[in-house]
Amino acid sequence: MDTAASPLPDDVEALKALLAAALSRADDAEARLAKARARESAIEALIAHLKLQIARLRREQYGASAERSRRLLDQLELQLEDLEADACENDCAAEAAPAKTSEVAAFDRKRPSRKPFPEHLPRERVVIPAPCSCPSCGSARLSKLGEDITETLEVIPRQWKVIRTVREKFSCRDCETITQPPAPFHVVPRGWAGPSFLAMLLFEKYGQHQPLNRQAERFAREGVALSTSTLADQVGAAAFALMPLYRRIEAHVLDAARIHGDDTTVPVMAKGKTDTARLWVYVRDDRPFAGSDPPAVLFHYSRDRRGEHPREHLASWAGILQADAYGGYNELYAPGRQPAPVIEAGCFAHARRKFFELADVEGAARRRSRGGRNGMIYPIALEAVQRLDALFEIERGINGKTPGERVALRQERSAPLMAGLHAWLTAQLAKLSRSHDMAKAINYMLRRWGAFTRFLDDGRICITNNAAERALRCVPLGRKAWLFCGSDRGGQRAAVLYTLIQTARLNDVDPQAWLADVLARIAGHPAHRIDELLPWNWESGRARIAA
Repeated sequence: MDTAASPLPDDVEALKALLAAALSRADDAEARLAKARARESAIEALIAHLKLQIARLRREQYGASAERSRRLLDQLELQLEDLEADACENDCAAEAAPAKTSEVAAFDRKRPSRKPFPEHLPRERVVIPAPCSCPSCGSARLSKLGEDITETLEVIPRQWKVIRTVREKFSCRDCETITQPPAPFHVVPRGWAGPSFLAMLLFEKYGQHQPLNRQAERFAREGVALSTSTLADQVGAAAFALMPLYRRIEAHVLDAARIHGDDTTVPVMAKGKTDTARLWVYVRDDRPFAGSDPPAVLFHYSRDRRGEHPREHLASWAGILQADAYGGYNELYAPGRQPAPVIEAGCFAHARRKFFELADVEGAARRRSRGGRNGMIYPIALEAVQRLDALFEIERGINGKTPGERVALRQERSAPLMAGLHAWLTAQLAKLSRSHDMAKAINYMLRRWGAFTRFLDDGRICITNNAAERALRCVPLGRKAWLFCGSDRGGQRAAVLYTLIQTARLNDVDPQAWLADVLARIAGHPAHRIDELLPWNWESGRARIAA
């Protein structure tokens, strides 16, 4: 019986050659696969990057976190981080694969250009030892032609130290009087914590949303065991020492002719459960109309949201209040109010938000893809959003101009749009039932039309209350970390520290560096010169002391 001829040669050398060729083809396939994976990862990272840019541009165009885009941006950023890491990992695999073969070129992903490291960082020069002789001929006659420098960013772990302040005693040999230098001032009585440590403690808790128990755990890992109660003592004492600055910022905010107002919830412990308390914010920011006064933020805490709280906060103030339609402000707008009625200015961002929710085309499509119920999409809401967006576009062009210039441009461009919007809203309202969602959104504007049109005649008024919403953003971020305030006193202390930190940020001052300098100086600083320690005077005050 005949047997089929074997496709493999019988010669050993031929078999080795065949095996080597097969291995080479396998290496080529592996290299091509690695190259394809690297290209795919780079494309995915690029798509995620473009999505993130589009989301940011949409958020800038259509408003702040009102459209719930903040959470989407955070998710996109996390996704982008993972995709970039995947792309880099696949790049390394693609670079290693061609080393096994000479036929497939490595995939070269276009990497984002990196900015140079900051000039203020210290540089440590490490010189790799040069050869003593020529590796080619062995000659020792070498001449330096130049050098190549590669910079690598490195970090030194945080260092702790104990400062021992020594006060020597001296006795006079003639009169036997004992003399000794006075003890240095401490911001905390019998204080053991230095000002930089206190500033770090406060900024981590109220600026970076790290509760004291987590800070204590991190300190213990670094070899410094401090109990949470010990740290809490320092926070309370430091907040008390900083109260004069809080009062000066409060006076500065309430000296403005126009302020933004808003509030948000903050959980607070109460007999084994949490109650919903409030943090109120008032923002002075004259930069939109080219004002020269420094911006500032003022926080207040209250156990509830009764209208008596804003009335108490603004008891001695009169001017233009930019806020939402919260009913607790109504008594401030009363004609007989003393010392004078507060003038209401409407927030177009709140008005637009109601229409935007009814015109949420993207959200409806997302719910439909998940099998959820389809919400109604109203063409009227879409047109309302477009009409309001035209007003926002005009405001972006006049931001930073003087009040007179703003009024002139608004009368020329915004006034006709507002007249058309009023007529259109009135006509649409006549077609809707009183309980319709669209009718509620329209009435929100029509019933406050005087407050919404006030910006046409006063260049100091902004059309949104976004300044207050931006200032409040630190509170929701903190709620996710520390979950609740421990007491009413804790809420009041949070209001004080939020005021200081957010005001420093508004003035482009590093809050931690500013707090460290203030805590080092405030105990011995003259009370009549307390304004020198405010964030907007900080650099000039330090320069005066240095001189």
